[in-house]
Amino acid sequence: MGVSEGRSNTRVLVVGGTGYMGKRIVKASLAQGYETYVLQRREIGLDIDKLQMLLSFKQDGAHLVDGSFSDHQSLVEAVKLVDVVICTMSGVHFRSHNILLQLKLVDAIKEAGNVKRFLPSEFGMDPALLGHAIEPGRVTFDEKMTVRRAIEEANIPFTYISANCFAGYFVGNLSQMGTLIPPKGDQVQLYADGTVKVAYNDEDDIATYTVKTISDPRTLNKTVYIRPPENVITQRELVGMWEKLAGKEFEKVNFPEDQFLEQLKGQDYVAQVGRGHFYHCFYEGSTANFDIGEVGGEEASELYPEVSYTRMTDYLKRYI
Repeated sequence: MGVSEGRSNTRVLVVGGTGYMGKRIVKASLAQGYETYVLQRREIGLDIDKLQMLLSFKQDGAHLVDGSFSDHQSLVEAVKLVDVVICTMSGVHFRSHNILLQLKLVDAIKEAGNVKRFLPSEFGMDPALLGHAIEPGRVTFDEKMTVRRAIEEANIPFTYISANCFAGYFVGNLSQMGTLIPPKGDQVQLYADGTVKVAYNDEDDIATYTVKTISDPRTLNKTVYIRPPENVITQRELVGMWEKLAGKEFEKVNFPEDQFLEQLKGQDYVAQVGRGHFYHCFYEGSTANFDIGEVGGEEASELYPEVSYTRMTDYLKRYI
């Protein structure tokens, strides 16, 4: 199928293209026929892995654009080359002074004045719905809201992507903390009784849906939630999928909410932030406990039914 005229004329800049989501966004943008640019930050230094990844993007048809967050004009010039900017800097950039990186990008987009759509680095739970989040994890959501306010005050057209729980971090480990692979023993820990609905997504699907939104008028100045119906499941259901694949049954140990919150207090700062997010996902159900229409959003799998998204049973097969 040929690339539409509108799509072929749209130029996309990915900032953070060598990161966990960034590399997938770059590939999805190229796959969907967009003229794709990737910011090559001068700070890359001697990081050979990042350089080789950037060069592989170039071989696949992307353009590498020189720029630095310490050089405002270089960011402005990079932004002027494109119609859409997607920021995919990892979560570490939402800590203390690093929030300034995205704010600097917002300033560059505002000065350039040509961007038709900006997608800031979010991709998790919707921060607009987590003003009540427990400390210290709330800082992540507060800082994302600071970026959102800057975008909207600058009148920059936007789309916010809420992709909920990345399968690589939450599915292969059956949502166990402290590991990325399925448990090797005979026990699995369930948050409360494991019956809270959670939205899980394959990261490649997240990238595909994200790029689908960038020229879609239905997603302009809206939040798009990636919540495909067959991937909204309970932790208990997820464990059951793995039990069938692995041919074994686990002893299920419930982790009561009050114990979880009590243990949270004794962790270091980074652990408290991460575990706080687990709390909102698996006890509160913050990825799936609201009606998307009622909060004025759009759901990706409804907008783009042509995307054959990965079901979590199939995702788990890679761990067998």
